[in-house]
Amino acid sequence: MSAPVNRTRPYQSYVYAYPHKTAYRPLPDRPSLRELWSAERKDALSLYLHIPFCEVRCGFCNLFTRIGAPDELSTRYLDALDRQATAVRDALGDRDPVRFAAAAFGGGTPTFLTAGELDRLCDIAEKRTGVDLRAVPLSVETSPATATADRLAVLADRGATRLSIGIQSFDDQEARAAVRPQRRADVESALSRIRDARIPVLNIDLIYGIEGQTARSWRRSLDAALAWEPEELYLYPLYVRPLTGLGRRAAGSNQAWDAQRLELYRTGRDHLLTEGYEQVSMRMFRRTGAPAQGADDHACQTDGMIGLGCGARSYTSALHYSFDYAVDMHQVRSIIDDYTATEDFGRAEVGRRIDESEARRRHLLQSLLQAEGMEVEGYRQRFGHHPAHDFGAELERFASLGWLDETAAPDRLRLSAEGLAHSDALGPELFSPAVRAAMAAYEPK
Repeated sequence: MSAPVNRTRPYQSYVYAYPHKTAYRPLPDRPSLRELWSAERKDALSLYLHIPFCEVRCGFCNLFTRIGAPDELSTRYLDALDRQATAVRDALGDRDPVRFAAAAFGGGTPTFLTAGELDRLCDIAEKRTGVDLRAVPLSVETSPATATADRLAVLADRGATRLSIGIQSFDDQEARAAVRPQRRADVESALSRIRDARIPVLNIDLIYGIEGQTARSWRRSLDAALAWEPEELYLYPLYVRPLTGLGRRAAGSNQAWDAQRLELYRTGRDHLLTEGYEQVSMRMFRRTGAPAQGADDHACQTDGMIGLGCGARSYTSALHYSFDYAVDMHQVRSIIDDYTATEDFGRAEVGRRIDESEARRRHLLQSLLQAEGMEVEGYRQRFGHHPAHDFGAELERFASLGWLDETAAPDRLRLSAEGLAHSDALGPELFSPAVRAAMAAYEPK
């Protein structure tokens, strides 16, 4: 049983993937991709292409990205992406059918690329891996400055079904406090262009807990977003992480900041529920009747994930693998340079093995952090036990805190409203001791 984390802090860690990349280590045996994928199912793969460039670096951002792409770096990066995609498709082989069920372009900011480069990115995905982008859900991330008409036209033409834009706040002063230079007028113009492109699903990201933010200003941002009738909204609590622009700033009293974020979360949740949105997870809200676009929050990275690009992760049932990870700008640049110079992409370099114990934890995490919860029978069929057999102490603790929904049917394990609100405390309590130790030993770079 894993040791519980400090339950007084509701914001421990955003668990969107398990194990976290800080638990990855160089793989001594550098296994071949052909070997890794030989026994895996390949009939419903997910494809993720990572573009590690942004026009600015937001103060809260700890994603693998750099500012700008000088000296034709974007061209060299796409060249390397082409080589990697070719190597991966070769490793998948042709013995079993290879089919894709979903695709996504993330980053960074994929729309940092020019319209012509985006067209090439789509060509790499289709011609090298065999995915039909017009036949599967295709989600793409963008930003206000890069959501230009020509780029959006390419994405619409190539089959994008979902566009996710990070706004964070419609208040210019709050945006500056988050070290995100933008003007509301430019944000509104970008949203207008996105709607004109007629991509079926618009997602808007907002952040709460920004310095100087109040319940009233938070409500104004929510209403400004709702005016565009987005099919999805993500509400993120602000985190201040090492090596980020805000990492050197004090966020005030942890207790006071936690209380502020919880209050703003509940304000946002309740407002969206009254405005016709359903809660999918702590962060994700979908307009009632809007089409789902692939897996939902927390479950977006499943077994059978092909990640292309130096910040992307790939998942087989037994190994999660990627490239080196960093936040510091100099380290990020070095890793990108190494990636663009790589000729042989046939082996996994950095990752973490997944045994059945970790697979159980991952299944429970991905399912329980969804508002609909987990089907107990599905867990039993996969692992041979009731989840209480494997996680009895943890589930008892969650129940004692009021985090489990006592009204759920016997065949469903589901969080209460309070449990969803504490997802960022609950999730880390399910980390294994080994993963927890690896994350603690990781030296930020």
